[in-house]
Amino acid sequence: MKDITAELRDILAGSSLQNGQALVFVPGATGALSTIEYEPGLVKDFPALMEKMIPEKEYYCHNETWHDGNGHSHLRATLVGPSLTIPFTGGSLILGTWQQVVFLEFDNKPHHRRLVVQLIGE
Repeated sequence: MKDITAELRDILAGSSLQNGQALVFVPGATGALSTIEYEPGLVKDFPALMEKMIPEKEYYCHNETWHDGNGHSHLRATLVGPSLTIPFTGGSLILGTWQQVVFLEFDNKPHHRRLVVQLIGE
């Protein structure tokens, strides 16, 4: 889990837009985006929740196809989703006081990820 809120704010600040929407998308089948209160407890709780819901050591048919052992990674990413749309006004993202935007890597091997950010507005 990586907090990307500051990077998104920097991207918005580098634009001339004041009001609109920021679309954030992760290309790839095992990464996801969400919002959370990015604090140590929840940073531990969220992976624990994913493990309860979609255990890594469970049998997944996907693993028979590619033998890469990441069936759980695909299911977790699908459950959370690959994109977010965040409104902004006055040149600032509209987020709750304790709400941060996070990138979630669910794969069982490291990746060099890129995120796509599109700003739409005026």
